[in-house]
Amino acid sequence: MPITKETVAHMAVLARLDIDDATQERFTRQFADILSYMEVLGGVDTEGVEPLYSPVQHSDASREDAACNRRTREEVLRNAPEQDGQYFIVPRIV
Repeated sequence: MPITKETVAHMAVLARLDIDDATQERFTRQFADILSYMEVLGGVDTEGVEPLYSPVQHSDASREDAACNRRTREEVLRNAPEQDGQYFIVPRIV
């Protein structure tokens, strides 16, 4: 589909943009360049190439899901504004 000034003007209306004629001309050229490059990319042979979700190799940063106590109850409650020795005391919200 060729990009024309009318197409760019229609996209500007849809995007609620007020663009002048010079900007319409520039966008027409830029959109045409982008679409022609997409055609070049579409012609690349990708047979046997596995799709990627990212071009960067990511290592698995997972750890084993094992339960462990890292802090005691006393350590957790030590800096609480209010506590009764077992639980946090918070204002009642009704």
